[in-house]
Amino acid sequence: MKKTLSIIVNVVAWIVLILAFLITIVVFSSGRNNGVANIMGYIPMTVASDSMKPTFSKGDLIVCREVDDINSLKEGDVITFWTVIDGSRVKNTHRIVGVNEFESTRSFVTRGDNNSLDDTLPAYASDVIGKWTNVKLAGLGKVMDFLRTKTGFFVCILIPMALFFLFELYKFIVTLIEVKRPENPEIDEEEIKRRAVEEYLASQKKDAADPVEEAAEKLEKAAEAAAGTVGNAADKISDAAEKAADKAEDIKDEAAEKIEKAAEAAGNTVDKISDAAEKAADNAESIKDEAVEKTENAADAIKDTVEDKTEEAAGKIMDAASGIIEDAAEKLSETAEKAIGNTETAE
Repeated sequence: MKKTLSIIVNVVAWIVLILAFLITIVVFSSGRNNGVANIMGYIPMTVASDSMKPTFSKGDLIVCREVDDINSLKEGDVITFWTVIDGSRVKNTHRIVGVNEFESTRSFVTRGDNNSLDDTLPAYASDVIGKWTNVKLAGLGKVMDFLRTKTGFFVCILIPMALFFLFELYKFIVTLIEVKRPENPEIDEEEIKRRAVEEYLASQKKDAADPVEEAAEKLEKAAEAAAGTVGNAADKISDAAEKAADKAEDIKDEAAEKIEKAAEAAGNTVDKISDAAEKAADNAESIKDEAVEKTENAADAIKDTVEDKTEEAAGKIMDAASGIIEDAAEKLSETAEKAIGNTETAE
């Protein structure tokens, strides 16, 4: 689009320049030849009246041609010639209505198409400027008259020509700068598209990677929090196991003490009581081992389900450990009571 517009501007500028050049020639030529412009034998004339109407009217521009052979002119031709009107020598363009010959001298009787009378003075051969070529441009004669004035010549000729040369100078400077500028390798249109697609995909990948990284960071923090929770749960379980073992040991000691007292009360059944004490001790040991094993199993279960119910599992472990300890205490108590009952029976 830009290139097409540049071509159109150049064509218009050259047309204006050519017209300005031709008008300049007409103006200067008419100034040298008593107001008669001559361009390679062709004479542009402005119609000054309606005497030839309707053939042409006032203000029209007509084109005449120089007459090489005066004898070629005949009746019916339209000629432009010098004549005297109201005491002034002026140009006139009328039709030949008659030819006079006297002693090898020709003169022409003329009349305007819009007039009823012939012209007062004949047109002699020396007065003939040219013959009309049947070319007329309606209204353009007024334009030519304006261009012949100083104002018209300045506005319509000098200014456009100056603008044209300034425009050409600008183009020359721009071209000179572009020639001196280092050449940049032209990038293929397909290459530009490919790069644009790559940049777009890269931006999309980056946008997609950001949420993934954020989610990974959150998961890592959650894992760290879960690990801390597991550690706390493990510590609690370990403390509960230690407490259960201590309590079982206390119960064992208490049971042994009761059995010893029962043995002292029934000296004749020492062996039975001793066996009962050993059995109670073995039962207490097995109960302790069972409590520890169940506690470890509960700890493993808590580790497996720590992501969802860590705190709940820890509570259940505590409850389980307490239940086991209570069961062990009850069994030890029952064993001690049986031992005491056996002693009393033996007595």
